[in-house]
Amino acid sequence: MRLAMLCIGAVAAIEVAGCGGGGSSSVVGASSASAGSTAGSSTGSPSAATPFSGSPSATQVSSATHWVPAQSDTWQWQLTGTIDSSYQVGVYDIDLFDTSQSTIDNLKAQGRRVVCYFSAGTAENWRPDYAKFLPSDLGNNVQGWSGERWVDTRSTNVRNIMSARLDLAASKGCDGVEPDNVDGYTNNPGFALNSSTQADFNLFIANAAHTRQLAVALKNDIEQLATLGASFDFAINEQCHAFNECGAYSAFLASGKAVFNAEYASKYVQNTNGARDQLCQAAKAANIRTLVLPQALNDSFRFSCD
Repeated sequence: MRLAMLCIGAVAAIEVAGCGGGGSSSVVGASSASAGSTAGSSTGSPSAATPFSGSPSATQVSSATHWVPAQSDTWQWQLTGTIDSSYQVGVYDIDLFDTSQSTIDNLKAQGRRVVCYFSAGTAENWRPDYAKFLPSDLGNNVQGWSGERWVDTRSTNVRNIMSARLDLAASKGCDGVEPDNVDGYTNNPGFALNSSTQADFNLFIANAAHTRQLAVALKNDIEQLATLGASFDFAINEQCHAFNECGAYSAFLASGKAVFNAEYASKYVQNTNGARDQLCQAAKAANIRTLVLPQALNDSFRFSCD
């Protein structure tokens, strides 16, 4: 769930970018391949973005395997605005619908892996497939997000819509997907959802992604890591440092899977009393790839701990 904790203060005026080095990625069923060169900030300080000059971060995906990110892979997460493709990272996480085919093609031509974001647990009224949701599929409004409603993840129609979104991701050349809002049962969705129905839906998404040779991230849903971790290729987390929840990923990390993390708190943005420096030390110690970003994910500023 995208958390409604907005960065405050002078954040909007900050126009900086930090970049980390490429890591190595792997293909399920194959050995890992080395990635591009490393350059950029190492302590969360901003630095100018430079073109990525490395080779692709993994071997080509075969018909029997799919790519998965390595724990050393660095990343950029931008869901709104014109995509800045100059960061020297191995993985870009971008919006499935709003990102043009040419942008995806350009990223992949530069050796990046592309993860495509979509909301799996909510309906957003600005999406082109919104009309496909039935009235019975739509639940309560998502707090803090205008035009967005929870959906009944038990619905066959909802699952068909999500399958079509995964088809779109595969057709656009996405290497993986970030299905968001897959923890609706912990909110107030307007349906009788529980941990069992959520796990069933999340496993449906994971299996459907793998059928299409797509890597799939478990987005937040920390409460179900023990149940679902084996079925997901990597994790994307928001604010586990701020909420003191990063330790929940210890077994996931021990299994060799990557965790990509974003933090939004103003103390990290401003590096108040060295807060960002301490954040980056903790992230590196935990082997978590951490970025400090605006919650709008519009690339108006970026600090990388790598």
